[in-house]
Amino acid sequence: MAETLSATIPDDVEIAVRTILERAKAKDARLTAAESCTGGLLASLLTDVEGVSHVFERGFVVYSKRAKCELLDIAPERIERCGAVSREVAVAMADGALKAPHADIAIAITGFAGPAGPDDQPGLVHFACARQDDETRHRQEAFGDIGRGPTRIACIRTALEMLGDALE
Repeated sequence: MAETLSATIPDDVEIAVRTILERAKAKDARLTAAESCTGGLLASLLTDVEGVSHVFERGFVVYSKRAKCELLDIAPERIERCGAVSREVAVAMADGALKAPHADIAIAITGFAGPAGPDDQPGLVHFACARQDDETRHRQEAFGDIGRGPTRIACIRTALEMLGDALE
């Protein structure tokens, strides 16, 4: 399956990655990801499967507020007003990633993988999935304080589920 990370990625995630890539290939759909708290893990997994990884068009690792603004064209005022971990910013990330050339479906992930500031909720993550000529969909998950690694894996599962829904 995924050669690079297979020792650390659960089998169900590897199977889901392959399934999503094969479905995207069958529909001739190009996938794009905008990732914050997952730090590019989804993009890495989507490029690890030989023979179908070409459906992954590009990824944006936008961990900082500045990166979200510069790479995804999000107004700094929006992030200041709503917070980087919010429905509004997740949707703006997906919409910004969808503007990339050749993108048919974009998935965005922004959240707290672990403890950060005193008011942050570890495990709170916002997802958005945008598809050409369709409404951008949002989902919020509260994974709890389960640790950075488990939170990232949980994020990947949710993102893959949303991508699967977008491919129906």
